[in-house]
Amino acid sequence: MGMGKYGEKLKEAGVEVTCLDMPNGRITFKGVFRLFRVFRAEKPDVVQTWMYHADLVGGLIARLSGVKSIFWNIRHSELLPGKTKRTTILVARACAFLSRWVPKTIICCAEKARSVHSEYGYARHEMVVIPNGYDLERFYPDKSKRDHLRDSLEIEESTVVFGMVGRFNVQKNHLGLLKCLSGLKEEGVDFCCLLVGKGMDNSNVQIREWLETLGLSEEVVLLGQQEDVPSLMNALDVHLLSSSFGEGFPNVIAEAMACGKPCITTDVGDAKLIVGNTGWVVPVDNEKAFVLSMLSAVEEIRGDPERWAERSVAASNRIVEEFSLGEMVKKYHSVWKS
Repeated sequence: MGMGKYGEKLKEAGVEVTCLDMPNGRITFKGVFRLFRVFRAEKPDVVQTWMYHADLVGGLIARLSGVKSIFWNIRHSELLPGKTKRTTILVARACAFLSRWVPKTIICCAEKARSVHSEYGYARHEMVVIPNGYDLERFYPDKSKRDHLRDSLEIEESTVVFGMVGRFNVQKNHLGLLKCLSGLKEEGVDFCCLLVGKGMDNSNVQIREWLETLGLSEEVVLLGQQEDVPSLMNALDVHLLSSSFGEGFPNVIAEAMACGKPCITTDVGDAKLIVGNTGWVVPVDNEKAFVLSMLSAVEEIRGDPERWAERSVAASNRIVEEFSLGEMVKKYHSVWKS
C-alpha cells in the first residue's frame, strides 16, 4: 500500500522504501507488475515476506522474477471459520499448497503457529520458529515514567492499575474483559483500568455503552492510540490480555513484562511460553478464572509487596534473558544465510 506508519521512520533510518500504492484489501495488476520490476531491477539476495497475502503475492512474484532465497513469515496461531476472514483462510490455503515450492524457509513467530499451520497443510520440514524480540533500551522498568503518567491521569498511589494495550477488534474480546472487570468491582476492589489502542477512545460508542451498562465508567479510562507505550506499561501494576483467538506471539505481554509488569492473559498463541511462572494464564473465555487471577494479583500487591516486587523483577528478567531484540535479529540473519 502506501507509506503507512513506518515508511517515514524507515526512510529516516536510511532504508530505501518503495510503495506499490495498492488500495487496502485489493491487489492490482499495476502494483503487482511494479513489484515484479523492482525484483528484476534490484536482484535481491533475500526476499522476506510478512503474513499471508504478502507471502502469496510477494512470494510468487519473487519466484517468477528469479529470486531463489524467499522466506515467508507467519504471525497467526489460528485460522477459525466464522472468526477469521474468509478471504484470509482462502489465501492461507493457497499458501499451504505452494509452501513446498515458493519459500526456502517459513518463519513462524510462535510454536503454536508452526503446529497449527503444519496441520493446515504447510510444509512442516521448512518451518522454523523465531520468537519476537524487544528493544530493551525502550522497554525497561522506570519509576519516573510510572509516576508521571499516573500523576497526569490523577490516579492515587493506593489504586491498583490494570491495563490492556490492544486495538478494538473482536479477537481482543474487550466485552469479555469488561465483564471480568465488573466482576472484580463486585468483589469490592478499588481499581483503575487503562485501555489503549486504535478505537479505544471516547468516540467508540460501543465501548461507552458497555461501560455504562456494566457500571465501569468511573474505573475505566479510554486513552486511544498511544505512541509512548513504554510509559504506559510502566504506569500499570498488571497488564491484561483477554484475547479469545488469533494471537501468535503477543507483543504486549512481553513489552509489559520487560517493564517489570506481571501479566494476566488468556491461553492464546504462545502467551504461556512468554509468561512462564511470572504471571497468570487462564483458559480462553473463562471469566471466573480471569477474575480470580485479578483478585490474586490485588491480594499480593497489597498484602505481600515483597513477593510482588520479586514477581516484577522475574517478569523483566525473563524478557531480558529469553526475548531480546538482538537475539531475534541474530536468528533471522542465521536463517537468511542458510
